[in-house]
Amino acid sequence: QVQLAESGGGFAQPGGSLRLSCVASGINFGDAALAWYRQIPGKERELVALIGSSGTESYIESLRGRLTISRDNAKNTVYLQMNKLQPADTAVYYCKLNLNWQEYWGQGTQVTVSS
Repeated sequence: QVQLAESGGGFAQPGGSLRLSCVASGINFGDAALAWYRQIPGKERELVALIGSSGTESYIESLRGRLTISRDNAKNTVYLQMNKLQPADTAVYYCKLNLNWQEYWGQGTQVTVSS
């Protein structure tokens, strides 16, 4: 059974940073493509960053420069480092794993940016 568990969300002040983590189990993590999405209240879920099995990174253009996605295959973990946070970044952040035409989602972690 594949499971994804996000952590690292919480409160941050504008200009602050958070690092989200997503640990996967029950799957061959090293071959998977991984992504972070977010869902802002009242809006559709959107892709913010992804990293392929080879380590190639891609980011939503509006957030490029403030986000870094990385993976540690030895720990079955994908990270999202978020810097210079803004209130508009307040959302539930989800990790997604794609492998062999299957996709799996975590339960999400809340990020709230407020002064």
